[in-house]
Amino acid sequence: MSLRLVPLALALGPVLLAAQQPADSARVRSDSTHPVTLQEITVTAAAVRREAPLGSVTVPAAIIRQTPALNTVDLLRQTAGVEAHDQGQGPGFASDLAIRGFSSDHSTDMALWIDGVPINEPVNGHAEGYNDWSLLMPQAVRQIDVFKGPTSALYGNFALAGTVNVRTLERMTGTDLSLDGGMYGRVEGAVLSGFDHEQSGGVFGLRAIRESGWRPNSGYRLGQGHARVVRDLSASTSLDAGIELYAAGWDSPGFLTLAQFNARQYDSMANLSDGGFKRHAQERVSLRVTGNSGMVWRSTLYSTQGRWQLYLTTPPEGGATEGSGSQLDEEDHRYGFGATSALTWSLARSTEITIGGEGRWDHSHYENYFTTSRVRDSTQTDVTARQASGAVFLQSSSEVLPRLVLSLGGRYEAQGIASTPAGESSVRDTKGVVAPKFGALYRIPGFGGIYGNVSRGFRRTDGVIEDPTLPFITAWAYEGGIKLDRGVVHGSAAVFQMDVSNEQTFNPATLTSTSGGRSRRKGLELGLEAQLSPALSANGDFTVVDAKYRNLVTEDGDTLSGARVFNTAKYVGDFALGLAPPTAIWNLRLSANVVGRYTAFDEPDVEVGSYGLLHVSGGVRFGTVLVSAGVRNLLDHAYPELRAGGFVSPGQPRSVYGTVRYVF
Repeated sequence: MSLRLVPLALALGPVLLAAQQPADSARVRSDSTHPVTLQEITVTAAAVRREAPLGSVTVPAAIIRQTPALNTVDLLRQTAGVEAHDQGQGPGFASDLAIRGFSSDHSTDMALWIDGVPINEPVNGHAEGYNDWSLLMPQAVRQIDVFKGPTSALYGNFALAGTVNVRTLERMTGTDLSLDGGMYGRVEGAVLSGFDHEQSGGVFGLRAIRESGWRPNSGYRLGQGHARVVRDLSASTSLDAGIELYAAGWDSPGFLTLAQFNARQYDSMANLSDGGFKRHAQERVSLRVTGNSGMVWRSTLYSTQGRWQLYLTTPPEGGATEGSGSQLDEEDHRYGFGATSALTWSLARSTEITIGGEGRWDHSHYENYFTTSRVRDSTQTDVTARQASGAVFLQSSSEVLPRLVLSLGGRYEAQGIASTPAGESSVRDTKGVVAPKFGALYRIPGFGGIYGNVSRGFRRTDGVIEDPTLPFITAWAYEGGIKLDRGVVHGSAAVFQMDVSNEQTFNPATLTSTSGGRSRRKGLELGLEAQLSPALSANGDFTVVDAKYRNLVTEDGDTLSGARVFNTAKYVGDFALGLAPPTAIWNLRLSANVVGRYTAFDEPDVEVGSYGLLHVSGGVRFGTVLVSAGVRNLLDHAYPELRAGGFVSPGQPRSVYGTVRYVF
């Protein structure tokens, strides 16, 4: 589980002027106790302001701690109202998170950023924009913001359906030790420690997980490290450096037939030699300088490295003539670096203007083989690719009239890709895309406001690692809604529509992609946060979506025009009630997530039934020791995480977890 890191490269990261946020717990430094001039150096976007004309969900650290989740994907499903289909192959094998009816195979339609560094992997042969959620260390997270739609000019490639922006703790005092145990042989230990001096601060963390797995041949191991140090160089300049890294290895149980799933025959596995490993690391350094007249300049420098290899048996679909029915061996080596910088002015009339630029370079080597018990039989793919990208962006917000806030911006991004198959000459191509953004919000005193936005999003197409001439996938997004702010009650309601060009769908049974079509997503979103009493809080997010292909014919000649988009649900949502009396040493949380009828991969006429999962958790504090426990899927409901070609990845049955946490 060692990591081999290449030297730190230089990069610059886009950031807006950040509104200061309260600490997530007493152990994080308090601004009123230890005043520090500069903070939030690497934040790509501030915590979402209520007057911003967009839909969003915020998940604070306290909720992350209280949620009995299997992994990061399950955490976001339970807390952020996003659709999730965990592929069940172990950490490092990216699962599917989706916003607003985008199928997001391996979460490629969503941009993930951690402390100003983009995580999606470009020129990836398994899935363009492969999104690695395992790099996220939950104990070190301060806040997660989910932006709905391509509404921000700060995020470019892969922010087609939206963006998940993660901010880690900047400084803390003391040490936080935690030990988790649970069913199916799960043991997790973590330590988080740091310092908080007048001019500097830091946070350091280590985490290790071992689980035997609830199905045969489904165990995994994961080791993780996190470090962040901040330093005020002067009254106007701050420096911030950080490292995120992890290593994981897993065994894969494979998929069940539909008959096995319906009979709850979970003890079946496809191939004892299926499994894989992943190593991933990123390093960054950030600088923030403030000037006169409300000017702030921010820059982030980063480098990334990764290697993964997986062995997976793909079952034949509908008989021996479809699907491979063989074990695949995929391997990916990559490294890269990037640079972005942003300059923000705060002017009169609540006006902020940010201009910036971004550059990124990535190198990858992808291999794909047919194997037998991890012995390679034949080569399918062996290709090396390099991608260079550059972007300029503008984002502004201004109260042009009393109560009327306008947000204007846009982004131009150009990408050049060179692809070199083994033993062949290189193929090169460069493409650019324009992404305008516009939004408006009118504040209504004593109520909240009404808003609307129009924006364009984009991402590169699967397969550009071998064919750089493939066009961008683009989407025009339209959204309108209301925001309610009535004392302790905050709510939102929005309608949206997204029209996609060059729609693409993937068939995991035949391992082929179909591009060039059109699709439309439209629907309704509801959100609520309420402090019902000093002890009782409630929150929830709910999305109803109609996602259909408007014009798409597969490579096999199947017409999908009018069919529902694969791997999407008609509705998704999460709801929670929290009970925590202000003077009590205990807390309780009851939560649920629901998934409406969902369309499987490569089965246009099949809809998987709706289901809901119930979860409960609670904790008791004894001085500096917190003992907590949680039950996930309390009612032991059988549900499919993923269905494709008549095969199912089943969801985990009822699971009990406990944690002992010591803070000193």
